[in-house]
Amino acid sequence: MNRNTELVTRSATSEPASLTNSLGVEKMEVASELSSPTLHSEDSGFFERSIKTMLSIRKSKLSLNKEKGKEGTGTWKGKRISLRFSKTYENKSTTCNGVEETSEKITAEPIQGKPLSVMEINELIQKRQLLEAFASIKYLEDETIAERNDEKYKDNPQELMRKSKDVDLLYNSITNAIQSIVVGTLECPTVEDTMLTSLVTLIALEEAAHPNTSNAAGPGSDLLGTPRKWREEWRKAVNESTRKRVQRVPMASKEEESSWLDSHLHFLQKYLGEDLLKIKLLVKKSYPEEYQVCDVYVEAFHKAIASHLQYLSQRPLEFNELYTLLDWVANIYRSELFLGHPDLKPEFKTENLSLLLTPADWDKLKNDYITSAKGKIKSYFGNILRLEVTEKWEKEVHPEVKENLYHSSLSFDIQTIIGEHVKISGAISKSLGTKMLELCLEELHEFIQRFGEDFVVWSTAQDSPIFAPYFAAYINSFHDLMSGLETAFEVNIEELQKILAALTRNFTNIFLNKLRAKTQPLLKKILTKDWILATERPDSLASAVSQFSEPLQHMREPMGQELLRDIHKYVVREYITEVIKSRRKINKEARQQVSEKMNQEARILNNTLIDQGSDSNWLLPAIHHIANIIGEKKKDKIKECVKELCQDYPDIKKEHVLAVLVLRGLGRTRRAAILQQSYRALESPDGGEGSTLFTEIDAPVIISCF
Repeated sequence: MNRNTELVTRSATSEPASLTNSLGVEKMEVASELSSPTLHSEDSGFFERSIKTMLSIRKSKLSLNKEKGKEGTGTWKGKRISLRFSKTYENKSTTCNGVEETSEKITAEPIQGKPLSVMEINELIQKRQLLEAFASIKYLEDETIAERNDEKYKDNPQELMRKSKDVDLLYNSITNAIQSIVVGTLECPTVEDTMLTSLVTLIALEEAAHPNTSNAAGPGSDLLGTPRKWREEWRKAVNESTRKRVQRVPMASKEEESSWLDSHLHFLQKYLGEDLLKIKLLVKKSYPEEYQVCDVYVEAFHKAIASHLQYLSQRPLEFNELYTLLDWVANIYRSELFLGHPDLKPEFKTENLSLLLTPADWDKLKNDYITSAKGKIKSYFGNILRLEVTEKWEKEVHPEVKENLYHSSLSFDIQTIIGEHVKISGAISKSLGTKMLELCLEELHEFIQRFGEDFVVWSTAQDSPIFAPYFAAYINSFHDLMSGLETAFEVNIEELQKILAALTRNFTNIFLNKLRAKTQPLLKKILTKDWILATERPDSLASAVSQFSEPLQHMREPMGQELLRDIHKYVVREYITEVIKSRRKINKEARQQVSEKMNQEARILNNTLIDQGSDSNWLLPAIHHIANIIGEKKKDKIKECVKELCQDYPDIKKEHVLAVLVLRGLGRTRRAAILQQSYRALESPDGGEGSTLFTEIDAPVIISCF
């Protein structure tokens, strides 16, 4: 083996130890934390098992974990982490990176270089006796420079080249040792104060020995006497050390743990927070103020984390993962949960740090987040509809009544979804919150239309007893939704109002159509033989109407009241229509029976609707007037009954009166006389509220035969 090969072999330093060796104690704590209920992760058990498997070779140290204080966890939900150490740092000789580090005492007297061989100097470097090694290298370097100046190697330039190379390789070995020491500062569980102090002394000695800092080492004999720039190498080693620390933070795969990114960022906070606290409490005191150790380290960590997050942001991330990353960058990184932790102040400052992500990467993350949110919000709204169908409509579960109103969770669920997403997005940035609100409203418009279509399909497919209650509940919910969105978010709800108004009209039409379908068969029985002869209580029509009118008591005003008026008017109008369109004469024997039955049904219908909240008192006498005309035995008193009918309902036409008189069985002459005496009050109707009843009833054509 030649001299150069031997020197290279001997001067090689070992690589930094893996996390398994350098962070044994910390890793034991990882498994303990993963079992902590404060860690926000549904799948933390799986991640814990993977960590424990990785730590199986350290089972002998498990007892240490029991003696450590429990450390808080930091998650995307905002829980704090503790940056206090659970390890004890001792200033003593330790083995790190496979090399025994021996403390060097710094004496007031400078160390004198000795004429040692290259192998002996290299052994000093391997033992970390760097000051002695440097003194001997400098002795060798000065000797070689003097011999070169004396032209000792004039006839043997190769020997000069060889000795210059030896000096360079030895200096490089010290450079490697410096890097190893700096890396080991964070990776070893203890901090060697004297080793770091010697390192600072070494750098100062080298700078004093090679003051010409403008020149870098060159080829050949020019290597001699050139500055080695070990302070720059120290800074590079700090950067490399922090890069490795960031890269070695545990990160499970998505297949192993659904909340892998949340857990990864939690451990990033925990481990690097401990590193920074270690630097503040134990490392900083070994360096002079000019090194600005805390600033250098925090900037190095910042760059390493920025590079790591840039890598993470390029991965295909789902909605929750995108939020976790955005929230961590915007709200956690510089907060008291991490860099701004009280334990790190005032040494570590974040004001002068650059952006953690470039504007382009930040904008890409936000755009990806909004794009992903579109599908997420659509899915949330879809789940609301699915639950309404499967848990309420199909199972015919009646809606709840709260504060005397039919209640649906529809409005609350929608506002909760929108509110939560706008809130967390706005906490990242105001513009992101605005974009999220716009997106939610767009999806809401589509959802309401889809919801309306499905409700119509379901309601028309079957005659369900819960249709009317849910009709009332949903109208109430839509009202609450518009009011809530306008109040909470101060948004223009004009478009939403149009959509909900159209949906309400559609629901109302279905409601009234179902009412007609339910009551028409019963109305058609009026004046039939079976109807006249029936002896049971004639409340079947009222019961049918009540199925639709009763739920309106639990509908918000004014719509509930308006619909009750519509139902009341509809029933009276359709009842009279069926009576006067029959074109028959009731014989003497049946008149009284028909009159009593009509009065009885009118009382039941009116009382039912009034009890349920109808304020249409003007409709109450309409059926009674007609029943009294039919049942009046004395023809002279019929004209008084007709007069009362015409006075209460000035919109009535002669054809309507004639139809009633025909039904009573009066002849042509008597009908003419009654009309002449009783109808004059109708020549100038007042057009009041009650003037619309008979206007909406088609008057039958009465043909008189002579």
